[in-house]
Amino acid sequence: MHFQQYGSHCRMWVPPENRDPVLLHHPTRRSVGYFGAVRLRDGRFLYRRETERFGAQTFFDFLRQFSRANRATRRRMVLILDNASYHHARLHRPWRETHAKRISLEFLPAYSPELNPIERVWKFTRRRCLHNHYFPQLERVIETVEWEFAAWARHSESLRRLCAII
Repeated sequence: MHFQQYGSHCRMWVPPENRDPVLLHHPTRRSVGYFGAVRLRDGRFLYRRETERFGAQTFFDFLRQFSRANRATRRRMVLILDNASYHHARLHRPWRETHAKRISLEFLPAYSPELNPIERVWKFTRRRCLHNHYFPQLERVIETVEWEFAAWARHSESLRRLCAII
């Protein structure tokens, strides 16, 4: 997920006879990217900020971080992923195969973000932290988002319910 410096959804009332206004973003807007996962058993949130582009190496680093964070549980882990090419990369195929008994990667059909529970978390984060706020520096976006993520790092009942499959 990418959170942008200059932009958030805003809601406004516009008379029906008027055309909706077009809000242009600053041409030099910047963004910060995150990988994230929620442990459904207790709602614990694990995230990793990416300063580079998302790719096979950055995803592989997140997979290893995820595996280390859940090593003590001794339970089988299932990651629900979209079909981004770096999720299937040859770079981490040997690692995935050796850890297949503990970690299962489940891929969603193309163009179906509504089926991915983490998308709800990103939307919830935008709504709670970034909605209708102006951030003059990218560092303020990072501080705001990671403050919320830190609160979710131990336990979050709201995340657990948000991501639960009913």
